[in-house]
Amino acid sequence: MATIFYGRVSTVEQTSEHQLTQAVAAGFKIDRAVFDNGVSGVSTRLIERPEGRRLFDILRAGDTLVVRWVDRLGRNYDDVVETIRKFMGVGVVIRTVINNMTFDGATNDPMQKAVRDALIAFMAATAQAQAEATKAAQRAGIDHAKAKGEGYLGRKPSYSREQLATVRDMLGQSAGISAIAKATGLSRQTIYRIKDDPVAAEASLRAWDERPFELAA
Repeated sequence: MATIFYGRVSTVEQTSEHQLTQAVAAGFKIDRAVFDNGVSGVSTRLIERPEGRRLFDILRAGDTLVVRWVDRLGRNYDDVVETIRKFMGVGVVIRTVINNMTFDGATNDPMQKAVRDALIAFMAATAQAQAEATKAAQRAGIDHAKAKGEGYLGRKPSYSREQLATVRDMLGQSAGISAIAKATGLSRQTIYRIKDDPVAAEASLRAWDERPFELAA
């Protein structure tokens, strides 16, 4: 029985190594890791991603699939729920790095199955809501950065895009500030600033991402 880590890297700031390191730091013993690079999670189903598609061939009954969060398994609520059920149907256990959730199809008790399925539905709905909120914040950040023009950019953000995404994910799961600080390596003050004004946090990062070449040099 193998433990497979699946990661999706959609921006230049994210790295597969960082995602894998987070999983190992959370206590997972990974036998194999696969990543889809440059793939948008909000527009591409897991089965349509090159490495995501391979998971359906790689995983066998008794194996464990580890993902950072359930949003890695689909582009929306329906995709996530369908994917989890497909894997459980063939005996694969799914575990998440964030909040250490476990989903499997081992139980035959109808009450336990009902609770499990309700939890899966809730997590999938939360993942979609978070993705939509993040997308809205990104749009607002782009508009804000454009409105400011190409003048003074302000202080360079102390966080990467992946760290910002992790903070948003964990805040969306009601994680504590201390837990988020430990998971991301960011200061509590930085996390509070992101929490209090996520649009400004996105705008600051976007402004530095899109700064003119002569400013970046």
